[in-house]
Amino acid sequence: MELRHLRQFLAVAQTEHFGRAADGLHIAGPALSRTVRQLEDSVGTPLFARTTRQVELTEAGRVFAGEVRRILAELDGAVGRARLIGQGASGVLRVGVTGSASYGVLPRVVRRVKAALPDVELTIDTEMLTPLQAAALTDGRLDLALLRTPVAVEGIAHRVLFAEPLILALPQGHRFDGDPEVTVADLQDEAFVTYPADTGSVVDGAVVRTCAAAGFTPRRAHQVSQTSTLLALVAAGLGIALVPRTASSIQLPGVHFVDLPATESVELALAWRAADDSPLLARVLEALGGTDLTDDRETAA
Repeated sequence: MELRHLRQFLAVAQTEHFGRAADGLHIAGPALSRTVRQLEDSVGTPLFARTTRQVELTEAGRVFAGEVRRILAELDGAVGRARLIGQGASGVLRVGVTGSASYGVLPRVVRRVKAALPDVELTIDTEMLTPLQAAALTDGRLDLALLRTPVAVEGIAHRVLFAEPLILALPQGHRFDGDPEVTVADLQDEAFVTYPADTGSVVDGAVVRTCAAAGFTPRRAHQVSQTSTLLALVAAGLGIALVPRTASSIQLPGVHFVDLPATESVELALAWRAADDSPLLARVLEALGGTDLTDDRETAA
């Protein structure tokens, strides 16, 4: 029993006429009749009731026709889905996102990918520090990452999206709240909420270097891995923080953001395994190839 036999059977079932079905299939009438006879022999029961004037499906033929339509539809769907996956237009892409980009940049990236590739499914892990994302890329748990450079892991390729300065996050009512003249040096006696010092956080390294350039080492009152938690502690009045500008997309009551002069900038980049030849990854990178998030980011900030 071949697929072409099933399609020919359905043509006869639809037209209820061997001649018209044969014309539509562009095959000879006798050949079509033999095919249907062979199919009936394979099934083990007549599928058509034949008279000199017409051909009608038997009860078994009607049931068989319904099942054949379902099977062929599922097969056609499977072929279509496989073709889309092979072309990189469908499938699942696992994405990791650093904390400060989870709120401002990620929604724009997702919208642009979905606009270009609507059949692609994105599974997303947010609030991941860069070292954790790099490790997850290396061992195959992630396919794409929005992380901070530099990436101190071999085999990871990346494309910088933009660089942004560190800004000051203050609790509402803080003595520097609303002060347009505040500088990094003014913060030397403050308690800081920071990312953990021992995790290799790119942002934490930039904070330490920014404070060192102003002549002091930040006093770490609290250390947390998630940007949302960091800002929640600032809102609670447990300290101040230096964060990338995209973190200001998190509109948390009780937190005010202030631009500072002479802070270090940090880069946000797309990163992936250099050896990954997935058509899906290639299509997503292509969809984001012309992406300039700077304007959107500035609007959100």
